[in-house]
Amino acid sequence: MTAPQWDPAQYSRFEAQRDRAALDLLVRLPEDFAPREIWDLGCGTGQHAALLKRRHPEAGVHGMDSSAAMLDQARTLADDVDWSVGDIATWAPERPADLIFANASLQWLPDHALLFRRLAEALGPGGVLAVQMPLSWDTLHYRLMRETVAEEPWASRFADVTARVQAMSPEAYYDVLAPLCDDVDIWTTTYLHVLAGESAVLEWMKGTALRPYLTALDGDPEAQDAFLAALGGRLSAAFPRRADGATLLPFPRLFLVAQRR
Repeated sequence: MTAPQWDPAQYSRFEAQRDRAALDLLVRLPEDFAPREIWDLGCGTGQHAALLKRRHPEAGVHGMDSSAAMLDQARTLADDVDWSVGDIATWAPERPADLIFANASLQWLPDHALLFRRLAEALGPGGVLAVQMPLSWDTLHYRLMRETVAEEPWASRFADVTARVQAMSPEAYYDVLAPLCDDVDIWTTTYLHVLAGESAVLEWMKGTALRPYLTALDGDPEAQDAFLAALGGRLSAAFPRRADGATLLPFPRLFLVAQRR
């Protein structure tokens, strides 16, 4: 399987909407928290790692992502953050972390029971794991994407594509973390994103969920256009523009803050 190719400009197109969840996660960190070793796993274009560095200037802050293109943009934000290309699936810090921050990144990895236990074990005593993940698997726009992908000619073209995984239940994440953490706070929120522009939901998905499929069609622009047209027609019918020109996209997310005992 080829790793998805990320497009920083496309991802940032709806930056205000995407950023809301990360900021809502940050405000739920413990008030008296003074981390010295911080990791932003799947840091993307780096806004949150840079923000964490400003909040905790004495801390060592590491921003890691699998995309060199995203990190190139991140490096324009802060030169006092340690930016590195890496894979969360094999990540192991040299010293215990005080904060592991993972915003909209862990949904791409399998076996969450093992993954979340491993991340919690990478924390030092009192360290915090803070996670936000989309709960998009059962949403209308994601179901329409899966239906389109399952049809020919796309099913054959995408036979080797691995997309994001379905999240576990909140109770399952609690059961994984409770044996290691004294305080486990898990909640869900559904945002109603107000999106502007033509084919807004398709453009939103081109920044994230569609990256594995667009990567599989890389080098074949006609096939990319045909695939996007097929999916875009379904999305436009399901998410019509309102009288004011806006498109509304309900988007549920799961949040988790756990503190290692």
